[in-house]
Amino acid sequence: QVQLVESGGGKVQAGESLRLSCVASGRIYSQNTLGWYRQAPGKQRELVALISNWGGTRYADSLNGRFTISRDINKNTVYLQMNRLKPEDTAVYYCWFKNYSASGDYWGQGTQIIVAS
Repeated sequence: QVQLVESGGGKVQAGESLRLSCVASGRIYSQNTLGWYRQAPGKQRELVALISNWGGTRYADSLNGRFTISRDINKNTVYLQMNRLKPEDTAVYYCWFKNYSASGDYWGQGTQIIVAS
């Protein structure tokens, strides 16, 4: 089992920045991927960004470079730096984790971000 605890959500004005954090604990193998998804009201959950244990990253095309994902391997923590936030970024953001050599994946409880126009 892997537990994920997110922090850093809140309400901001359009154009401002926020940083999310997610700490993973439990059965974490050396090869894994951490990431962020989001779900806006009335929409399906969608990928935001992923980062592997070796630092490879993947981003949603729609972000246009506004978000940056990073991780601290020693702390099993992933970060999402979100700049120039827009009202359409309003959603619940979920941390996600998967060990490469094990089935199943894990989700955090979600953290709400509201971007006011």
